[in-house]
Amino acid sequence: MIRQGIRDKGPSAYGGPVTEIHDLAELESRLASGSALSGMRLQGLDLRGHADLLLGRTDLAGVAVLGGRLPARLVRHLIEQGAVVFPEVPDAPVDPYRAVLYHPSELYAGLSRGYDSTPDARAYHWTQDAVLSRDALVTALRALHDDAMSDALEEALDGYPTVGVMGGHGVTRDSAAFASAARLGARLVEAGAVVLTGGGPGAMEAANLGAYAVGQDLDAALHALARVPDFRDIDAWASVALQVRGQLDTAAARSERGVSGHRTRSVGVPTWFYGHEPPNVFCHGIAKYFSNAVREDELLAHSTAGVVVLPGAAGTVQEIFQAVTPRYYDTGLSPVAALVLVGRRHWTETVPVWPLLQTLAAGRAFSSSLHLVDGIDEVAGSLGLN
Repeated sequence: MIRQGIRDKGPSAYGGPVTEIHDLAELESRLASGSALSGMRLQGLDLRGHADLLLGRTDLAGVAVLGGRLPARLVRHLIEQGAVVFPEVPDAPVDPYRAVLYHPSELYAGLSRGYDSTPDARAYHWTQDAVLSRDALVTALRALHDDAMSDALEEALDGYPTVGVMGGHGVTRDSAAFASAARLGARLVEAGAVVLTGGGPGAMEAANLGAYAVGQDLDAALHALARVPDFRDIDAWASVALQVRGQLDTAAARSERGVSGHRTRSVGVPTWFYGHEPPNVFCHGIAKYFSNAVREDELLAHSTAGVVVLPGAAGTVQEIFQAVTPRYYDTGLSPVAALVLVGRRHWTETVPVWPLLQTLAAGRAFSSSLHLVDGIDEVAGSLGLN
């Protein structure tokens, strides 16, 4: 069960449920009700104002406190009562215990001083530090961060049909392919889906943009972005995107236009493994990972309403076969989400993946959910969306 500020994750080693809490109001409710605290995970909370309440509790075995702000006497009491306390890590470029997705403004904070000064760039350099790569604490912190990202991503997408859109990072903003990918993102949202991408530039940015700009002037946004067609100059690339996002937000606030229902329509799942690829800003939330392997798994696992693959190269091909593997071994007892490749010539001649996919699908349950189409107009129907 998932709801804002709390996550129940099943039984703990102490017999009770494991409950992640990252909202002080929920913690206050638990403390006031007298509920047992064993098995709770207090994630990124400022507990300085709740020290006296917690100091009076002895049922703290199995409690884990992940980061946050704690007075020293509370830390001592928690440990004495059997809790585990993970300390703040002031030298880390990002909070390894954060409980929510990133907002683009967080990752690009300080961009006016140059991209290298932003948390996003500093996190990448943190992954490349040869000394830190052998530090067991840093390895553990990165793993904790990525697990927290997975929790936050699950919470953001819970209950919504989600379509993963894959495609090359080299698609430039001034190209017809970029505009086409943007219109695909918009159409998927209009059909009721959340658009999930790898969160980077190129086709990924375009699909996120289209989803984010539904109800607004997409053509104007495309025209403005085309002034900086690629990310060779990340400062300029990200700056114009943040300006366009701000204009879209202002226009949305002034009008009643847009898609009704859930607020989250566009989510990016990038990785610091690809340090040369900055995250795009046209997402309601960004789940950024240190581990590319975990990131790839999460991206595909959450594409519950299907996967759409736009023209791409090596990275996109990897994602295709990563998506195909579980489909290949599926028993056919449950529906399999569609896998739609867009661009007949690209996938049959330029990068001839399609013939191999057909060979793998022959006689398999997923053969009926595998599609090759020429344009974005055919995608929604292939996915079974309205």
